[in-house]
Amino acid sequence: MNFDECTPYPCDYDYAKNSMEMTTRWARRCKDTHKGDQLLFGIVQGSVFLDLRRKSAEDLIDMDFDGYALGGLSVGEDKEIMYGVVGHIAPHLPKDKPHYLMGVGTPENLVECVSLGIDMFDCVMPTRNARNGSLFTSEGMIKIKNAKHKRDFSPLDAKCSCYTCQNFSRAYLRHLFMANEILAHRLHTIHNLHYYLSLMRGIRKSILDGTFARLKSDIPALVLKGQENG
Repeated sequence: MNFDECTPYPCDYDYAKNSMEMTTRWARRCKDTHKGDQLLFGIVQGSVFLDLRRKSAEDLIDMDFDGYALGGLSVGEDKEIMYGVVGHIAPHLPKDKPHYLMGVGTPENLVECVSLGIDMFDCVMPTRNARNGSLFTSEGMIKIKNAKHKRDFSPLDAKCSCYTCQNFSRAYLRHLFMANEILAHRLHTIHNLHYYLSLMRGIRKSILDGTFARLKSDIPALVLKGQENG
């Protein structure tokens, strides 16, 4: 990734403009200096100002990077604002280069932003949620500390093939978590990463099969947004 400034939110137009122009200058220096076999991505900045985002993207495209990232999003703005920026800029990025949305996000964010033209993501959510005992499943989010899991000897997710679900019960995972055993973090992380990888694998397959629109409409709101109570 080229060096950039992740613009804070909110910020005023002049700050965003100066920041974007500095990122563009850094991108040129990175491009001129870069050597070796690694791919180099340019990072589109400009906060939530669409004209700045367009100018940033145009300048980076002229430099001909190997891929293009959208940075400075999911930093406190409403998700609809984020979707608006992504939906405006992604179609203007080269079709033959990967599009990468940095620091995003929830399963809902991933599905929506793929539909807007994004190919790649990174986010701490699977591992951070794992450490907090918040686990993604095909039935929605599970809070493993909840008392109802104390004597539940079923797997975390009966539809999941990860190591955690194949070998440990909800009751045991809750015991580890409540006892502050580091193994809980490890097993939760294995599961959450598997969930995310499986979700992206399913998205890729649906795109190749021409069924992505159906996948998006068929995914229950519970899976994307569900929060367990009690």
